[in-house]
Amino acid sequence: MQQLPASPDAFVWLRLYQQHVHGLVPAGADDPLWWTLRRPFRPLTYHAARAMFVRANALLGSNWSLHDLRHTAAYRLARDPDTPITDVQWVLGHASLTTTQIYTTPTPADVIDAVLAHHRRRSEPQPQRQPETLGYRPESLDVLFGRSKP
Repeated sequence: MQQLPASPDAFVWLRLYQQHVHGLVPAGADDPLWWTLRRPFRPLTYHAARAMFVRANALLGSNWSLHDLRHTAAYRLARDPDTPITDVQWVLGHASLTTTQIYTTPTPADVIDAVLAHHRRRSEPQPQRQPETLGYRPESLDVLFGRSKP
């Protein structure tokens, strides 16, 4: 079984779910974590979760899938500058980094936002930069010319 990181919010929702099903389903270490909410309670399988999405999509007029959730999470992780792409690869279970790199491709909206932000930054007044001096620290010069000891 692969361990995966999760957000603090995910653990809050998991705990609320556990309280909701407490006493209704087995909760041992070897028992499934997720259960259907229709009686008779059964372990929530991929097919049962998919059926739940089909019902929700019919009510909402949308076309989302479980895999769309995976893509959304991967895209958000890959776009975070503080998350190495190799960590995203590990979370997704990809054997090849090139498979994970598809999530680093910006969307047209991302590119438009970045260009607009660039133009906003260019139109803002820039503070005057002090010219860089290629100087030496005075204490280093003192040591170099024998005015003091290291």
